Amino acid sequence: MTQGAGQEPVVRTATLRDFRVPPYAQTPVPPQAPGAVTHAPVPPRAPEQRASAPHAAVPPPVPAPGASVPPHAPAPPPLPHPGNASVGDEPEGYTPTERDLPVINRGDTVQVQTVPEPRPVPEDGRGPLFVVGDVHGYLDELLAALAEQGLIDADGNWAAGNARLWFLGDFTDRGPDGIGVIDLVMRLSAEAAAAGGYCKALMGNHELLLLGAKRFADTPVNSGAGTATFQAAWLLNGGQKTDMERLQDVHLQWMSRLDAVIEEDGHLLMHSDTTAYLDYGSTIEDVNDTITAILTRNDADECWDLFRKLTKRFAFRDEGGADAVRELMATYGGQRVVHGHSPIPYLLGEVGSEDGEDGSGPVVNGPHVYADGLAIAMDGGVTMAGKLLVVQLPLHDQV
Repeated sequence: MTQGAGQEPVVRTATLRDFRVPPYAQTPVPPQAPGAVTHAPVPPRAPEQRASAPHAAVPPPVPAPGASVPPHAPAPPPLPHPGNASVGDEPEGYTPTERDLPVINRGDTVQVQTVPEPRPVPEDGRGPLFVVGDVHGYLDELLAALAEQGLIDADGNWAAGNARLWFLGDFTDRGPDGIGVIDLVMRLSAEAAAAGGYCKALMGNHELLLLGAKRFADTPVNSGAGTATFQAAWLLNGGQKTDMERLQDVHLQWMSRLDAVIEEDGHLLMHSDTTAYLDYGSTIEDVNDTITAILTRNDADECWDLFRKLTKRFAFRDEGGADAVRELMATYGGQRVVHGHSPIPYLLGEVGSEDGEDGSGPVVNGPHVYADGLAIAMDGGVTMAGKLLVVQLPLHDQV
């Protein structure tokens, strides 16, 4: 792993212990009667119509090295639309960092194999479009994946001319060199622009988490079941001391100005597989402006609410998932949603050992296309020895 100059290597984070999700996201959808409506379309919501929601409870303390990890808490009662329950439906004491994500063992989804083939250059002369899944500090893996696609040369410099590259967020935490990843993306952005292309990035929930940990530290934030802090949540989600030590104002400014949603060539790009974006505006511009304004106001409680909403997941996975995707596209445009956030091994119910002792990680061959072909998952699970995905769009896929 690439380390910061003069810094000790960082031990790989144990994945299952650090992958925190809302408890309600762990419950499968109950069987529906024939003809039952599983997800009714919801009209677009303006920012001023956002409903307030209870905040997360105090995250549990980080276990000492070598300490045993308590078993998972019993699953809560089934709720409609798991992973994206409407605001206010969360169980009492909900926190996005409270529990680990269990092995799902679903067996009712398949991973789609991508078939590389030449794509025509857009008629307007723009270069090919690429997307990158969650990096989480794994700089060496990112450099290798970008080089494999011909986007950078052997020295790590932009080599793709007028190509377009979008990162889907989550640059830091869990892996050894999150700041190195941010520095690379910032540098490639300048080099790509000079070559007639571009390299851009979206806001992930871990950007919000790192911003909050830096700005608010141990400042208590309001919660429906007590108080929580960004610092505790950041540590529980794989926050690295070396990243915090190397974090500079230029990094903070860059992260705080990232867009949350964008549409490119019919692809609606976002970090999280949730419809919570609808709480922040009825257009892409509204969503991005609203989130930027929240971060500019620098209110700890408001930032926490934004973080916890964009930590929701699995809205597109189960019955009714395709309707959730259609709801987003009806509001913001696009013909397919492309997201990161939820690792493909968990969407498929395939995970390797927690410590990698068996020498094998989850098998990730490429993006996961699901929800009636309307959603593309891009988080290949690099934090669990999966694969860091860099993929050209559009996908030509076959099962």
